Amino acid sequence: MATIQQLSTRHVLGIKYLTAEDIHLIFETADRFKEVINRPIKKVPSLRDITIANIFYENSTRTRISFELAEKRLSADVVNFSASSSSVKKGETLLDTVNNILSMKVDMVVMRHPAPGAPQFLSRHIKANIINAGDGTHEHPTQALLDAFSMREQLGDLQGKKIAILGDIVHSRVALSNIFCLQKLGAQVKVCGPPTLIPKYIEKMGVSVEHNVRKALEWCDVANILRIQLERQDLKYFPSLREYALYYGVNKALLNSLDKRIVIMHPGPINRGVEITSDVADSEHSIILQQVENGVAVRMAVLYLLAASR
Repeated sequence: MATIQQLSTRHVLGIKYLTAEDIHLIFETADRFKEVINRPIKKVPSLRDITIANIFYENSTRTRISFELAEKRLSADVVNFSASSSSVKKGETLLDTVNNILSMKVDMVVMRHPAPGAPQFLSRHIKANIINAGDGTHEHPTQALLDAFSMREQLGDLQGKKIAILGDIVHSRVALSNIFCLQKLGAQVKVCGPPTLIPKYIEKMGVSVEHNVRKALEWCDVANILRIQLERQDLKYFPSLREYALYYGVNKALLNSLDKRIVIMHPGPINRGVEITSDVADSEHSIILQQVENGVAVRMAVLYLLAASR
């Protein structure tokens, strides 16, 4: 699979650092890789001589499996590192950990870390390509790319399309990356949730705010619904999950009462019965499983394009 174009950057640290041209190139490459992963033989030799380390300092299911599958579909050699069973528990620093791994001749690093800015820090100190798989509450660029790619499949060009992001915006790295990505593609973005879960600065980013879920759904073409991130909350932001579900949850009766069909998305994991009910998550409105499939193709595209820049 050949392309004469390259990304404008050696790393994927955040959507903030990508251009609109980078994003379109990733999508075009992902289109071709989606054809590959739906063939009987799903493997290509594109990264046969590349070694990739997946370094996860936080728990992950979908992102980690998606990256590992993407790497193996490209024939890369894969090393998996989990902080919970490593020398990190003995006090080893992030830089020492990564340098030890790189001394084993690793070419690329996919990293998730609880500290915002950790991938940027690494990119200034090591030669390997870095892909940010989520850094604290900062960014999660490949999730935003696969979300926008999935919207593009449903709606075509996203210029002028209306996208609502519902839920726990203040703690969500997915929300921030989605906002950056959708704006670069020309979409209009509205966030919706309790006032306590909407960042005070958000309107300065060119994003509108709505606290009524029905009004947000009536406005949008796509609703990207985020979970309540209780593990990141050190304060009580609303009275109870039951009350959140009552006022901000999306259910089938609410969707059926709209005078149009909208696309429902969720980056996972889903808290069924809280931000979204099962009859919505599993309905004809939902493209949640398509997002998972597209995640592999988009991550294959990112890995392939970064390897081409080496």
